[in-house]
Amino acid sequence: MTGEKANSSLNTPDRLMNGGEIVLQALRDNGVEHIFGYPGAAVLPIYDEIFQQEDIKHFLVRHEQGAGHAAEGYARSTGKVGVMLVTSGPGVTNSVTALQDALMDSIPIVCLSGQVPTSLIGTDAFQECDTVGITRPCTKHNFLVQHIDDLAKTIHLAFRIAAAGRPGPVLVDMPKDVLFASGTYVSPDEVSPLPSYQPAMQGDQNAIRAAVALMAEARRPIIYAGGGVINSGPEASRLLRELIDLTGFPITSTILGLGAYPATGRNWLRVAGQDGSHEANMAIGDCDLMIAIGARFDDLATSRIHEFSPHSKKIHIDIDASSINKRVPVDIGIQGDAAHVLADMLHAWRSLSSVPDQKRLRAWWTQIDHWRARHSFSYERLDHTIMPQHALERLHALTKPHDPIIATEIGQQMWVARFFGFDKPNRWITSGGLGTMGFGLPAALGAQLANPGRLVIDIAGDASVQTTMKELSTAIQHQAPIKIFILSDEHPGMAREWGQVPDGNGRSRAYSASLPDFTKLAEAYGAIGLRCESPRELDARIEEMINVDRPVLFDCRDARLADAHPQ
Repeated sequence: MTGEKANSSLNTPDRLMNGGEIVLQALRDNGVEHIFGYPGAAVLPIYDEIFQQEDIKHFLVRHEQGAGHAAEGYARSTGKVGVMLVTSGPGVTNSVTALQDALMDSIPIVCLSGQVPTSLIGTDAFQECDTVGITRPCTKHNFLVQHIDDLAKTIHLAFRIAAAGRPGPVLVDMPKDVLFASGTYVSPDEVSPLPSYQPAMQGDQNAIRAAVALMAEARRPIIYAGGGVINSGPEASRLLRELIDLTGFPITSTILGLGAYPATGRNWLRVAGQDGSHEANMAIGDCDLMIAIGARFDDLATSRIHEFSPHSKKIHIDIDASSINKRVPVDIGIQGDAAHVLADMLHAWRSLSSVPDQKRLRAWWTQIDHWRARHSFSYERLDHTIMPQHALERLHALTKPHDPIIATEIGQQMWVARFFGFDKPNRWITSGGLGTMGFGLPAALGAQLANPGRLVIDIAGDASVQTTMKELSTAIQHQAPIKIFILSDEHPGMAREWGQVPDGNGRSRAYSASLPDFTKLAEAYGAIGLRCESPRELDARIEEMINVDRPVLFDCRDARLADAHPQ
């Protein structure tokens, strides 16, 4: 939502501005209210303007990777484009992980980067790097601005490209001399769309009717929702729920699709994939029709392609045409935005001459209930130690009334997907495709700053949280009361799940012996440090964490030998 303009004179299209002024006005005109960044010599003209205005809030991070993940958390929790600002050279290279993370998970962010003066590009100047070359593979698109009169236009295009079609990161590289120059500002309305980039929003009507015909005949259908439903906006989630109610179909989702359909819904089979539920994976394997919506069939979900849902017809809906038939051959591919296609599918279903009776699915639901009865995420409760499953169940139960936003680190991603239930979209923030350690803390920070007053929790491990722990200082500075809930088992979680990693001397205790005291570390930053070692104390400690209006580091000492793959 666009804020009030700091200076009405800046609205005059032909006003002469310097580069820094153009950047700030372009951000305003694209609805930006918050940016995450770290200063450097190449972007000082922008910071000069930032410090002279108040309508765009700049959040100083401690590392450029943190700026990128914070922008991702901001975007994921709001549906808006996140913005990061970095300097040349190492400022850009430190951003690459976040850019690639956003690219793989289709998250709209705009990265504004400084560059050495145009006359020094290619001379190995101080803090120079080939920004366009380095970031080309990890962005949806990137630009090098070579003239001041192109600056505003380029920024406007960056926002359009980041948000349109399949969202993603876009980088604008700005040489220092361009930022110091003066030129004419143009508004977004004066910039013509790129003729080469016009993503299709509406699906092909013939394909939609053919898909609905298959749905009407199916006896063992399943809907497989992905992050594309979330990216399409709240209307897509609402329409998906309406389609489920109308058809009676069961539904599962990818990791990034959690929240598109409520976990409390009666048709929910829980998450699918390598660490998904028994009922979801069995239903995928035995269905006669799969309707995939906004899912890219990643390898952790499909495993061996030739064995993935081998007896079903497949319908794939995706706004990115290149995703259709990329990994899994489908019978009907529909390119289009999820919300638009779902609306047309509902209309086509209601227009059938004879609406199918849900009774035809009774045998299918009986089989699904048989699979459900296995209780694939069950575990043994212990009185003397905290099982990670129990910790997450209690965290979910006690925070649910607050409608929290949950971020995770990669090692805890599947634990949370199993034991947290998400009933709404944009409450779940995780690194799906890249699996980035250190993602959760800065992502939670970005979500908290975008949603003041909301409960935002990063569920972390004792290994991953250390990679971006410095951003706790950012949370303290900007009074962002994030909660960092550490499942502390004194072992790198993903390493334990996929095989032990040698630590140099072969003794696993070497890693645990080098861990910090997280409560003291929290206090050193100025946060609250809490520790819990007993199941009997767990609820009281979680309530204490929730009720503190400051950043909290919660050290939950869980069982070291808990089964990483509960059956």
